[in-house]
Amino acid sequence: MNHIKREDIHRLAPHSSLTAADASRALRTFVYPNTKAWQKFLRIFFLILGVGFSILGVIFFFAYNWADLHKFAKIGIIEALVCGITLLAINPKFSTQTKNILLTGSSLLVGALFSIFGQIYQTGANAYDFFLAWTLFVTIWVIIARFAPLSLFYLVLVNSTLILYEQQVTTGWPPSLFYTILFLLNGSVAMAAIFLQQTKRTMNVPIYFTNTVSLAAVAFATRGAIAGIFSNDYIYLSLIGVIIIVLYSTGMLYAIRRKDGFYVAILSFSLVVIVSALWVHLIEDVVLYLFVSAFIIMSVTFIINNLLKFQKAKHHGTEE
Repeated sequence: MNHIKREDIHRLAPHSSLTAADASRALRTFVYPNTKAWQKFLRIFFLILGVGFSILGVIFFFAYNWADLHKFAKIGIIEALVCGITLLAINPKFSTQTKNILLTGSSLLVGALFSIFGQIYQTGANAYDFFLAWTLFVTIWVIIARFAPLSLFYLVLVNSTLILYEQQVTTGWPPSLFYTILFLLNGSVAMAAIFLQQTKRTMNVPIYFTNTVSLAAVAFATRGAIAGIFSNDYIYLSLIGVIIIVLYSTGMLYAIRRKDGFYVAILSFSLVVIVSALWVHLIEDVVLYLFVSAFIIMSVTFIINNLLKFQKAKHHGTEE
C-alpha cells in the first residue's frame, strides 16, 4: 500500500464507490508529504545549501586572496578540501543520500582544482582540455555513487567537452553532423534511463533526470535539423532526418502508451519548429511568411488543445 500514487487514486475514483472524502483521505495518507517527509526534505535541502555555499566560499576565498597566497598553498588547500570531503563521503555513519551529496560537492571542487592549477602554471590549454580532465577525474565517483544529480552534472560536463572540442579543434565539421552526435549521445542516455526507470532492477532513476536528458536530446535534434536545412547540407540533413523520424516515432508511441504528456509536448513542439524552419527556408516571398505564422499559431493551438484532452483522459476526468 505504500506504493499508491496519485494517478492510481484518480483512476480508481470514477470506477468504484470511493467518495470524495475517501479520495481526499487517501491522498493525504499515501501521496501528500507528512511531517517525517518534510523533515527529510529540509535536512537534505539545508545540506545541499550548506555544501553549495561552502564551495562558493572556497571559490571566493581564492579569488580574494589570490595575490597573497603561495602557489603551493593554493593547490594544497584545494587538494586538502577535495580529499577531506571525499573521506567524509565514505564515513559509514552518514546516510547514502548525505554521502552522495558530499561526493557531488567534491566533484565540483575537482573543477576548481584544475582551474587553479591552470591559472598558476598558465598551461595554455584549450577550454575543452579543462572540461575533459574534469570529466575523466570524476567518472569513478559517478559510477560508484549512481546519484541522479551527479550523473546529470556529469552529462553536462561531457556535452560541454564535446561542444568546446568542436568549436576549438574540429572547426570543419558540418553543424548538422555535430548536433546529430550530441542528439545520439543524449538520446541514448535518455533511453537507457527510461529502461532502468521501467525495470527498476538496478537503480531508481528519478523522472526529472529522464525529462531533462530527453529535453536536451530533442533540443540538439531540433538544432541539428535547422542547421542542416539552412546550410543546404542534404547528406547530413538526410541522416539526422531519418534518425529523427525513427526515434521521434518511437518516442511518440511510447509517450501515448504510457500517457506521458511531457514527451508528447516536446516532440510535437520540436516538429513544429523544424517544419517552420523548412518553410522559412523554402519560401522567399515575404508575404508568404504569414503562412508560416499561421501554421505556427494553428499547430501550437492544436498541440495544447490535444495535450489538455490527453491529460484529462489520463486522469479519467477526475480532479485533483
